[in-house]
Amino acid sequence: RKRKFEEYLKEEPQADHNSEPEIEVPAVATMTALSMYYINQLEEENQHLREENHSLKDVIAKQEMHEHSFRDNPTKVKFYTGLPSFATLMVMFEFVAPYIPSTRCVLPMFQQFLMVLMKLQLNPADQDLAYRFGVHQSTVSRNFRKWIDILYDRLHPLILWLECEQLLKTMPLEFRQSFRKCVIIIDCFEIFMERATDLKARAQTWSNYKHHNTVKFLIGITPQGTISFISKGWGGRVSDRYLTEKCGLLEKLLPGDVLLADRGFNVQESAGVYCAEVKIPPFTKGKSQLSKFEVDTSHKLSRVRIHVERVIGLLRQKFTILE
Repeated sequence: RKRKFEEYLKEEPQADHNSEPEIEVPAVATMTALSMYYINQLEEENQHLREENHSLKDVIAKQEMHEHSFRDNPTKVKFYTGLPSFATLMVMFEFVAPYIPSTRCVLPMFQQFLMVLMKLQLNPADQDLAYRFGVHQSTVSRNFRKWIDILYDRLHPLILWLECEQLLKTMPLEFRQSFRKCVIIIDCFEIFMERATDLKARAQTWSNYKHHNTVKFLIGITPQGTISFISKGWGGRVSDRYLTEKCGLLEKLLPGDVLLADRGFNVQESAGVYCAEVKIPPFTKGKSQLSKFEVDTSHKLSRVRIHVERVIGLLRQKFTILE
């Protein structure tokens, strides 16, 4: 348009020098109007690009795994980490992060922590996490091994063993009626593992119950449903009784305490050394029929012992890596 306007001015006949320059006024006014038109167009385009840039930044920020993308999104926090809120996530991060050794890593400390929680919660492939955080697959593996030991050291003391007097203050009614002195309900759960190359290790981790190589843990909960004991990992071949006697659980029992368990945990004699009692369902071996008292006792035990199996199920659902 500017070029056409200049050509138009060139084609106009030259005015007489003695005459008044009446044509200059509309020419200047027209150029000013065109200039303002272009300026307004540029300003509108600039504003549109700014808005588009701002919206794209918001989209990228929401997709990236940064601290600010989790701050006001509790649903995202719960999905990726399993924690109920952003505040809980930050408290846990500040509780563990100061003890992480400083190493060369392209990721900030928070993203390293977030990567470990995502591995526990969702159990994605290491290559998937590498793509999400823009790092190499080996970085994901090294970061997980570095953080998982520190997480254990810092968080394991939070599993508290409560004595019977403390538990009685909030004891559920079902336990008050039949198992008033119960301090713990125990069971074992197994996690599948890769088959070891060492033949001895392969034999020690073979589970006849799962027909797979597994790691076995003993877990105990209070009548209120909170976890009060977790053993170290054992090979899947070990029996429930042997694991219970060697994991350090019985040493925590006081005289008069009651422990509830399944038939496989026949450790009454070992618990008796600490003047504690173990209640398990009665055995049917060598009996044609259970007595009415034994049937009633078995039903009562089954109703309360099922809670530990529910807790194990919740753990497997919450942390997919345990499946």
